[in-house]
Amino acid sequence: MNAEIISVGTELLLGNILNTNAQYLSQELAALGITVQRQSTIGDNQGRLADFVNEAKQRCDLLVFTGGLGPTADDLTKETVAACFGDSLTFDEVEWEKIVSYFTRSGRQVTPNNRKQAMVPVRGHKILNDHGTAPGAWFEQEGHCAVLMPGVPYEMKAMWTEKVRPLLLARQNCTLHSLTLRVLGGESDLEYRVGKLLENANPTAAIYCKTGECEIRITARAKTDTEAEKMCRDYATKFYDLLGDAVYDEDVTGLEETLVHTLKAKGLTLATAESCTGGMIAQRITNVSGASEVFGYGYVTYWEQAKTRMVGVDPAVIAKYNVVSAPVAAQMALGAAAAAGADIGISVTGLAGPGGGNACRPVGTVYLGAARDGTVYVKKLFVSRPGRALVRARAAQMALELALRLAQDKVPAGTLPLAEAAQRDPAALDALDAAFLAE
Repeated sequence: MNAEIISVGTELLLGNILNTNAQYLSQELAALGITVQRQSTIGDNQGRLADFVNEAKQRCDLLVFTGGLGPTADDLTKETVAACFGDSLTFDEVEWEKIVSYFTRSGRQVTPNNRKQAMVPVRGHKILNDHGTAPGAWFEQEGHCAVLMPGVPYEMKAMWTEKVRPLLLARQNCTLHSLTLRVLGGESDLEYRVGKLLENANPTAAIYCKTGECEIRITARAKTDTEAEKMCRDYATKFYDLLGDAVYDEDVTGLEETLVHTLKAKGLTLATAESCTGGMIAQRITNVSGASEVFGYGYVTYWEQAKTRMVGVDPAVIAKYNVVSAPVAAQMALGAAAAAGADIGISVTGLAGPGGGNACRPVGTVYLGAARDGTVYVKKLFVSRPGRALVRARAAQMALELALRLAQDKVPAGTLPLAEAAQRDPAALDALDAAFLAE
């Protein structure tokens, strides 16, 4: 089955509202094994919408609409799609009673134009909306289907989950199971390594690029849930064989969730010292439920004085090597762990831009430290096409990766170690600084 997502609303075309519905539905349809051929946005114009629907239903098996189901004169999706699918609308007393009851409970006066929302298909059928006033609709003609859902994201997602998704699954006469692998690294390298596994018909696998990592979503179609789940698990093994521990987890929201769970399992605690990221690492960690069990201190040391006062960086080290340097990152990580009494300390200091760089340390240069058991591991990150937001996001992602590897009792790849006893040794600091400047 192939599909097209059609978002209706002039406010979307004007850019007044961010279209999160299309992103959500693309992901959901892919998880059902339905190919999304296009995403389109149409204004509230009946003639243009009708022309578009007549064209689109020739291209696709399924048209998925959001928006245009409200009570105002420009909410024309239901009427227009009904006509294009050879259907008509009739007034539904049950839906009208629900609308009146909703307005009464909220202390508002129902108006005559709200009757429009109680119009439902004659040949097709309505889709119940248990979270708002506008019912959805299903139309069908000669094997082509259209499903209409509200534009309000909360209502649309609830209707999709509770009503539409089960309906589509039943029509496919099968069950689908998906498994998402979270993989560290870039998309091009990853695709090169696993390219042949992406060509399979069932299970399917697709790569989705994120900042500093990728998702591989594996989806299997089978007669039973058990069979589909086993197919996904067996296929996932092939990716593990090729990628090893670059696959850091499954079905999690991000690296921070895996880090918090790993710290809990190991009985470890973590502290952060952030400069250019300004608290982004701590924010990501504390977004995870239960983070308070493993994370108690996050130091935002934006000023040079803050690095000295809060996490004990030697001012002479800053003066000699620059505040953006490997020695400073090392002392920040060790100092954060010591100040917080944490098992692991991670640090970030860098140039997020747009100004402040030079030939030696251009914008996009970041140094990171990760300390555990008296040893700090330092890594240099360089974002070659820097934008302030991207540099900060990449730095936060890399810091979480370093912390995860230490929590897993692994030496982070691409790092140089410095023993705690050597952090005040000029020769050791000179060697550390020179090693990274030579890159």
